Amino acid sequence: MYAVIETGGKQYRVEVGTELEVELLDAGVGESVAFDRILLIADGDTAAIGRPVVANASVAAEIVRRDRGEKLISFKYRPKARRRVKKGHRQELSVIRISDIVLDGKSAANEKAKVDEARRSEREKLQEAARRQAEQDAALAAKLAADKPATSAPKSEAKTAPKAKSGSGSDADTTGTGDKAAGAKAADKSSAAKATDKTAKGTKSTSADAKDAKAARARRTGKD
Repeated sequence: MYAVIETGGKQYRVEVGTELEVELLDAGVGESVAFDRILLIADGDTAAIGRPVVANASVAAEIVRRDRGEKLISFKYRPKARRRVKKGHRQELSVIRISDIVLDGKSAANEKAKVDEARRSEREKLQEAARRQAEQDAALAAKLAADKPATSAPKSEAKTAPKAKSGSGSDADTTGTGDKAAGAKAADKSSAAKATDKTAKGTKSTSADAKDAKAARARRTGKD
């Protein structure tokens, strides 16, 4: 429910709980005031339009504090007369809070209180349901944690067996590779030894031929 009120020559659209600034009212801070010029009240799909004001309607408000508006400058100037007047003005304001809107005995404040109570109860119900669900989840998690060690032991033993097999296979592959490398090194050594023997034999035969040639030359020299 909302209403359109008139005060200080201005119109305002207000609801229950609305705070607004109006021109200064003749009431102190904390006091209640009632507005009699209500131009319109709407409640859902129905509306009451005043001609000029709505009958059997009232709007109550509470004075929150007093304030002052922004400074306005008024400057008057008359050419060729040397007249210039400059004035400043700050409007005195009252900050009000709408407490209730009543139309034909129906109070907007009571309706709002009922709605707020229903929302509060619904929120409390949801919080209670969430708390119960959290307790159930915690109990289930604790039960699963207690049952987990007994079922996980055989699985760990089963997993260690294949690792041992894979380790022995890798050792066998490593041993075979080492034997092949050793055989290759031995073959290289034997071929190198054979080549050395051939070289030594060739060197010996060459030195023998040189000795024979030298002896033949000596014999020919002696005959001469």
